[in-house]
Amino acid sequence: MFLWFHKLGSPRYFYAFARIIAPWIALVCATTMAWGVYQALWVAPPDYQQGESYRIMYVHVPSAWMSMFVYMVMAVASAVYLIWHMKLAGFVAQASAPIGAVFTFLALATGSLWGKPMWGTWWVWDARLTSELVLLFLYLGYMALHEAYDNPSTGAKAAAILAIVGVVNIPIIHYSVEWWHTLHQGASVTKMGKPSMPASMLVPLLVMALSFKAFYGTVLLWRLQAKILEREYRSKWVRELLTGDKA
Repeated sequence: MFLWFHKLGSPRYFYAFARIIAPWIALVCATTMAWGVYQALWVAPPDYQQGESYRIMYVHVPSAWMSMFVYMVMAVASAVYLIWHMKLAGFVAQASAPIGAVFTFLALATGSLWGKPMWGTWWVWDARLTSELVLLFLYLGYMALHEAYDNPSTGAKAAAILAIVGVVNIPIIHYSVEWWHTLHQGASVTKMGKPSMPASMLVPLLVMALSFKAFYGTVLLWRLQAKILEREYRSKWVRELLTGDKA
């Protein structure tokens, strides 16, 4: 098992693994997304307070969860890259950043669309919203810092340090509704005890969350394959892969 994980850390073996597993994760994404959207839009009942407008949560909540999840993946990969100099970990962090930025923007945009009819305004400097906006800036800062140096290795190290330092914002986002008085509602799904929503609403939400994770996994594997070919194009195995010449 240890040998398998060690080999998986090699760009060559990981590329082969990603080519096999990516289509299956994409299938999970497509299946759960289709079922989740159908349940969320046509099967789940209207909310007794918010009516039909609550349905935006089936995009907003998974996006918000993924914005934090992807950043944690990026930070852990950055730490592995800095400590053990594992090239593939650096690729994971770099490939995750744009995906996480999109999830964060989507969470902010859908939250704004929901906030207008519920709060009467598109934006408030609420603790949860503000810390989520900071997360978007961290993603953008990571990508900008990564490209700010002529030496790719220097840029990768500088960006990795930023990713690790930025982890402090994740618990702030998560606990902001408990630490400060905020307009944002508290936990409905992850609170201790019974979630404060019926199963007919909760199950589609969890399925959509799974589909978003599968989407992230699929796109990440695709981006990693492209990144590996880009960085390893001088390697013999890449030339053999592209030309079909095994000699």
